[in-house]
Amino acid sequence: MHHILEPGPLLAEWCAEHGQPAWRARAIRRWLHGGRAESFADMSDLPRGLRADLAAAFTVWSTTVARHHRTEDGTEKLLLQLADGERIECVLLRDGQRRTVCISTQVGCAMGCVFCASGLDGVIRNLSAGEILEQVLRLARLLPGDERLSHVVVMGMGEPLANLDRLLPALAAVQEADGPGISARRITVSTVGLPKAIDRLTAANPGYHLAVSLHAPDDQLRTRLVPVNAAIGLADVMAAADRYWEASGRRLTYEYVLLGGINDSPRQARDLVTVLAGRAALVNVIPYNAVAGLPWKEPTTAAREGFLATLRDAGVNVQVRRRKGARIDAACGQLRRAAAGADSAEPSAASTIVHTIQPTSSTAASTAPRMPPSHPIQ
Repeated sequence: MHHILEPGPLLAEWCAEHGQPAWRARAIRRWLHGGRAESFADMSDLPRGLRADLAAAFTVWSTTVARHHRTEDGTEKLLLQLADGERIECVLLRDGQRRTVCISTQVGCAMGCVFCASGLDGVIRNLSAGEILEQVLRLARLLPGDERLSHVVVMGMGEPLANLDRLLPALAAVQEADGPGISARRITVSTVGLPKAIDRLTAANPGYHLAVSLHAPDDQLRTRLVPVNAAIGLADVMAAADRYWEASGRRLTYEYVLLGGINDSPRQARDLVTVLAGRAALVNVIPYNAVAGLPWKEPTTAAREGFLATLRDAGVNVQVRRRKGARIDAACGQLRRAAAGADSAEPSAASTIVHTIQPTSSTAASTAPRMPPSHPIQ
């Protein structure tokens, strides 16, 4: 059976082969993408025979929900089991009127960031476009009928730019007016910084926000924390990000996980200011959330506040990612790893811990430079 959520001409071709008008395929997609249909049987305005034929030819859901956790603030996290038995995570975040989903693009991750649970077991495979889109639709179905998703962040498991061929069609479907209808301006793609892939995204000019994970202000430390940097280099990452800025006109976000005693010193804050000089940038500082089995620790309050003060005093726009919950399963990949060894255990009602971007402080937007340099940093 075919996965009906896979973008492409298959559904339209099937409708044509079965004597259905061209508009029928659009109606079916409206039910799936915007109508939150659970099955073909829910598509009440389709002929009964057509619904039966569709059910025989296609499957709506390629995943099953292995875990569904919710915190007191309304954040919900799904651990989804794929058709091949692998598992991924996705999250629904409620913040005021915003309804944001955080989705994955790979099973595992090959980037090797030493503090991240997602890549501890390496990468297993890319997700298909349908599997990426399915996360959005499953999370949308957790909302009451009078609420809609407002934002998408591609910051879950995996490196999104390592799976662009499948990510871009999935995000195009997310923007369709008959579906989730989420504007490109409300979609953020996060990357560790793959220059050639950033340039591919630049050429496509989709208008998404780009978030680049720096985590260090120099190559020596960044290579220690993000091993793939050894083959890239910070200068090339920043140059590719500049090209994206010039093509899109969208201010870039630079993510910086603050590790206690590793990258949180005043000197490193000053070095980060130098790296970002002349760039229209927002720095998203993420105080580290401990992962069982890893040696890294959270920064002290004094170190965190001193780091932030140095950035703000230099006129850098800063926001701090606020943790929603603080007990277990905080980082991407943790729920998957925990569940792998405890499939028979019952999850607690509030055992999901996730992060969400929440600005707690920033300098005035008018302090941001208007144009970044077109050349790599020196």
